[in-house]
Amino acid sequence: MEKIDIKSLTLPKLEKLVQEMGLPKYRAGQIFRWLHQKQVLSFAEMSDLSGELREKLAGKCYINPVSIKKKLVSALDGTVKYLYELADGNCIEAVLMEYHHGMALCISTQVGCRMGCKFCASTLGGKVRDLTPAEMLEEVYAAGRDSGKRIGSLVLMGIGEPLDNFENVMDFLEILSCPQGLNLSQRHVSLSTCGLVDQIYQLTKRKSQLTLSVSLHAPNDAIRNRSMPVNRKYPIDTLLKACRDYFTATGRRVSFEYALIAGVNDKPEHAKELAKRLQGMNAHVNLIPVNPVQETGMKRGSRESVRRFQELLASLGINATVRRELGSDISAACGQLRRQDQQGRPSILEGQK
Repeated sequence: MEKIDIKSLTLPKLEKLVQEMGLPKYRAGQIFRWLHQKQVLSFAEMSDLSGELREKLAGKCYINPVSIKKKLVSALDGTVKYLYELADGNCIEAVLMEYHHGMALCISTQVGCRMGCKFCASTLGGKVRDLTPAEMLEEVYAAGRDSGKRIGSLVLMGIGEPLDNFENVMDFLEILSCPQGLNLSQRHVSLSTCGLVDQIYQLTKRKSQLTLSVSLHAPNDAIRNRSMPVNRKYPIDTLLKACRDYFTATGRRVSFEYALIAGVNDKPEHAKELAKRLQGMNAHVNLIPVNPVQETGMKRGSRESVRRFQELLASLGINATVRRELGSDISAACGQLRRQDQQGRPSILEGQK
């Protein structure tokens, strides 16, 4: 009989399991708190459960481990990048950043990615598999244990497309926000998507309180088609309608990520076209000088060109900021450290722990 990944179970699912095992329903709350408040890594640590019950749980379930394989700390700003190793030997990344409002963690939702965005290192090797809710939770818990600090906000913007792993991500968020667990409000979670419109409407139906962050990266379909294959299925007008509907249903402002690629999408006419498309939306544009990735050949423009793009958007009534760059000396862009590890290449701060 295949064992159950107990840390991936939401509280209602855990309650159902314990009742099927012939146990009183309240046991689920005890077990849930051990897993998600005290974050134990074995059933033996659940000291207020009888030895017989702990053995019974161990025979039927397992606790999915995630270990820190490599840890890089930026000498510039203290940003920490983790390379996590999963139980099956696959690796994923997370980045811990400190802001004035507290600690923010950017996590992965898949091993690899199948979306094929041309500027992203995460997708170069394709998708291997989805992460389970437990594995995503352990990204958060492991960073908290290692840093000794509470993670106050979360960004689903690491390796993978979160909405391509929809059900696991939804269970992960339910467990994360549960009062008997870490109790992190979904208002402190930002979910980044390349624009899977059908799944955005699923979020809309759920009246999600997430901050939806859409990777737009182009002002028109011609440019977006070249860099983001998803646009052929969901063109920009279709995507923006879904974003407007999401805001109407949830009241949550949508953020648009826009990676500025020199000579491709960073000209004044591109800023004007982008502003026209977003006019009237309660939206924010996050400008990102593109991360140089050896395999893509894409280049970033000058700081001056980025500033001019931002100012032009602002003059046209669009709220736009330039993303603060953190951890530039430790391959903090998503996918880079994992790819170096796969290829056996030394990382910038090889061996730093």
